[in-house]
This record gives sequence, C-alpha cells and structure tokens, in this order.
Amino acid sequence: MSGDTLSDLLRAVRLRSAVFFFVEGTDPWVAETPCAADIVSAILPGADHMMEFHGVARGSCYATPEGGPAIRLEEGDVVILPQGDAHVMSSQPGLRAQNPDREIFFAPRPPQMPHALNLREPGATTAHLDGGGCESATLVCGFLGFDARPFNPLLASLPRVIHMPGMADGWMGTLLRSAVDESARKRPGGEAVLERMSEMMFVDVLRRYLDMLPEESTGWLSGMRDASIGRALAVLHERPAEEWTIEKLAEEIALSRSTLHERFVHFIGTSPMQYLARWRMQLAARSLTETDAKVMQVAMDVGYESEAAFARAFKREVGTSPAAWRRERRAVAAAK
Repeated sequence: MSGDTLSDLLRAVRLRSAVFFFVEGTDPWVAETPCAADIVSAILPGADHMMEFHGVARGSCYATPEGGPAIRLEEGDVVILPQGDAHVMSSQPGLRAQNPDREIFFAPRPPQMPHALNLREPGATTAHLDGGGCESATLVCGFLGFDARPFNPLLASLPRVIHMPGMADGWMGTLLRSAVDESARKRPGGEAVLERMSEMMFVDVLRRYLDMLPEESTGWLSGMRDASIGRALAVLHERPAEEWTIEKLAEEIALSRSTLHERFVHFIGTSPMQYLARWRMQLAARSLTETDAKVMQVAMDVGYESEAAFARAFKREVGTSPAAWRRERRAVAAAK
C-alpha cells in the first residue's frame, strides 16, 4: 500500500461512479431525486451506499435536501449529498414536482451515457416544468458509490451536504464541459472517461472540504489531517498485517501509549487496535469480493495466522462467514 491514506481508503471501499445524465431546463423547473437507498440497485448494482452530485454547467439553481434549507448554486458550483438524502433541484426554492416518477431511475438506460434530458419534455424525468420562463440552467448529474460494509470510516465523517463553490477551473469544470460534449457527440469511451473524471472530482472536493474544516473538528478526515493521528493511520494502512500492539504503534509515531490512545479516540471515535481490526476486515472483504484467493491466504494477508481465528473475527464484524460473504457478493455481481 502507498503512504496516501485517503487513496488507500477509497480503493478499499471501491469508489466508483456513474455519470447518469445532464439536464437542461427553463424556469420554472424542478427535479426530485429519492433517497439513494431506494435507487442504488438500479444505478450502481452492488454498491452498499450511493451519493449524488450535481454540477452547474450554466446558469444557477437551488439544491434542497429533504428537511434542509435551499442552497443557491451558481455556474461552476458543485453540490454532493454524501449521506444519500432525497433532495430537490429547482430553478427557485420551494418548488416540488407534482407527480414525481421514480421509475425513470429503473428504466432501461440509453446505449451510451450521459443521457441528455430536456425538462420541457413531459414525462422525460422526475422533472416538472410549468414553462414560459426566460432563465435557463444546465446541470451535470452523477452518482458515486462505494462499500459501506464492513468498515467505511469516511462516511461517518461527511456531512449531509457538501457545497463547493467556484470549481469551474478545476476537475469539475472539465467534467461539466466534457459531459455536455459527450452527450452531444457520443464518442467511443466517453462514458468511461466521465466516470473516472467524476471520481477525481470527488477526491478534489474531499481535499477542499478537508482544508475548510475548523481546527477543532473531529472525525476520520480531521484525524488524517492531525500530524500524530495522521501518521498512525498511515502506518496502519501501510502495514495492516503487522503484529501491532498499542505500545509498538506508539513507539512508531513517537507518542506515549496513553496520549496515542486518547488522541486517536478523540478524532476517530475508537481505539487504534479496534480501528485496525475493522480495517483488516474491510481489506479482507474486498479481497474476497474481487479475487479467487483462498480464505487462508486472505487471512494471512490481513495479519491472521489461523483461518479459524480470521473466520471468527470476520463473522463477528460482518455478521456472516467469509465464504458466505463471497457468495453473496458474487451473486450480486452476476445479477447486474
């Protein structure tokens, strides 16, 4: 593994994306997206958790998470719903679709993404347009999925909404321009390019969000930023199979055992050894899902000398045996 803890985590939880559509609308327009858990099986089969992002390629609009305030978005802004909340995108705050149709998310996909939707076409999407306005907006909308089980510490450290203004000159700007272009030209490989770009956009947003966090904030991202706890996380991620003890880890990062424990719990919410145990299970789950390695080999790769001890630990953390986990995940993959 590399010394880049965030990249290690995103690989382990299998970050992937789908640029689903870009939208053009003339006011007054409104589009509703249900809770991600209700549509993840259609958009990103096999993902435990899904979040949606919207980037404003042209014009302005409002994003309103369920139960939350409306957020004004300007050209070049991006909004991400990390917890998968239902939300409304609209030309003005307070608008709601009269008859939102969730089946649009389960309808057969066009041969090539992104799919362009014109909000003036009745029944084109969950959108509803009363018509007649002169202000228009163009949005690029996509989805990001990853594993929530057995262990994804990033999820708990993210808010309900991340609004990142002024990203037109970065990855988001490139993604916005490319999505509009790919929708019109349908070039070979365009969908794959946009998927990778949206993943890079997400990482860029995370880094900017991390830079904006107050010094007193806690959580996995804040812990990664802290010099001592960031080093502890990096060491555990780099060498997860090593026979770590709290004493050995404290010596590695030049802290006392009590200080390490206290600071780690403060930021991460669990002890270093508990974190390591759960991180090992996430690595093992990924290996069981993506490779044909024998269970004993997986056990050894994450620091267990006994297959039985590993199986007990895995079942305790995940709720099922390693073999059952592998069967379940492969059945989901086969059903895509």
